[in-house]
Amino acid sequence: MANEVSKSDKLKEKLFYNQKHAAELTSDKEIKLCDSFCEGYKDFLDASKTEREAVKFIQKRAEKLGYKEFNRDKKYKAGDKIFYNNRGKSIILAVIGKKDLKKGIRLSAAHIDSPRLDLKQNPLYEDSEIAFFKTHYYGGIKKYQWTAIPLALHGVVVKNDGTKAEISIGEKDDEPKFVITDLLPHLAAEQMKRSLSEGVKGEELNILIGSRPFSKDEASEKVKLNIMNMLNKKYGIVESDFLSAELEIVPAFKASDIGFDRSMVGSYGQDDRVCAYTSAEAIFSVDKPEYTSVAILTDKEEIGSEGNTGLNSSYFKYFIADLAWTQGINYHTVLSNTECLSADVNAAFDPTFPDVSERKNASYINKGVVVTKYTGARGKSGTSDASAEFMGKVRRLLDGEKIVWQTGELGKVDAGGGGTVAMYLASLDIDVIDVGVPVLSMHAPFEVVSKLDVYMAYRAFKVFFEDK
Repeated sequence: MANEVSKSDKLKEKLFYNQKHAAELTSDKEIKLCDSFCEGYKDFLDASKTEREAVKFIQKRAEKLGYKEFNRDKKYKAGDKIFYNNRGKSIILAVIGKKDLKKGIRLSAAHIDSPRLDLKQNPLYEDSEIAFFKTHYYGGIKKYQWTAIPLALHGVVVKNDGTKAEISIGEKDDEPKFVITDLLPHLAAEQMKRSLSEGVKGEELNILIGSRPFSKDEASEKVKLNIMNMLNKKYGIVESDFLSAELEIVPAFKASDIGFDRSMVGSYGQDDRVCAYTSAEAIFSVDKPEYTSVAILTDKEEIGSEGNTGLNSSYFKYFIADLAWTQGINYHTVLSNTECLSADVNAAFDPTFPDVSERKNASYINKGVVVTKYTGARGKSGTSDASAEFMGKVRRLLDGEKIVWQTGELGKVDAGGGGTVAMYLASLDIDVIDVGVPVLSMHAPFEVVSKLDVYMAYRAFKVFFEDK
């Protein structure tokens, strides 16, 4: 009987799909590499609270590594490294390959915007001798999560004379923070009767920014005047300059290790900067690939990829057209032969809230990078749904390099769902599939990922760029 059990176990090992913890499949040496890699990742998170800051960080690193700004009138050779900065809010990195562009490129596409609060165009007001900013939330958030936590202000103000003031307040230890107030439980009886989605309403997401008056005279709005005077002295702006500003409110938390074992990273904005960082670092590690390698770090994904810095626009297509022109090739030939990893996160299974996930098809932290064949909502609405052939190719590539990976979907069929940039790339006749990191507390002001999964994502993007 014992022999029969042994045969059964061996056959199960051969025939059944059973994903193990990544630590069981990873050497101690590689686990140390993973932890070291995530130190740089945490630095990136702290320096890149907005899409503009992420572009600056990545471009600065690219230039140090020898990347040059793309010039459509220049002929490029294998090994040349270029970047294209789109309006300071998205960036494309490329390493020219040995093969002609007509063979296609190896492409990754991550987004660098995250859910946040944007200041309205006329945000500053005073009520009951307290000064506030009015906000409009950006992307999918649970509004109640943004109250009673420390917040920072980031962004740019374009003044009437055309000059630009860059603002970052609340990140350094000696800088003030901001906050959205909430009701104390003793007086919240009526508020507590609201549904959870309405517990805090959009127009109640007002940022507390000051409470001292400008002077002791009888003028009105003296607190607002005091705030405006401070901003004028430091940045040279007047209230009407808010009309031409992009100012974002983000959590003031720093990225940190999570758990006694320091096995996880907690931070704001890991959707999707975890894939942006890993794909950027992957292309930075490529020297002279067979296929031209391209990494897009794009904007506006959280609101549908709209606008001229989102991937539901033509800037990427135009870049490929210009690049193809340098080799005398039709750009749609390049796109039709291109393969892409849509580098975006998936929702990790949370045992505290198991009912929204179907366990056999959920992704889990510490089980490696997750390959998501399709996303979408309910009946696969808003997805590209990768082909079995391309799924098979990615699977062979990862297995061949012993990269720990898993598959997953975004919750139960009727639980909701979401989309990525994959469908916009698929519309260009590109083979594309979602590959990324599973995230706990996705879209919250403080998200959690596994360090092992982060490192496996980096390795996955790297071997994809190095594909022959």
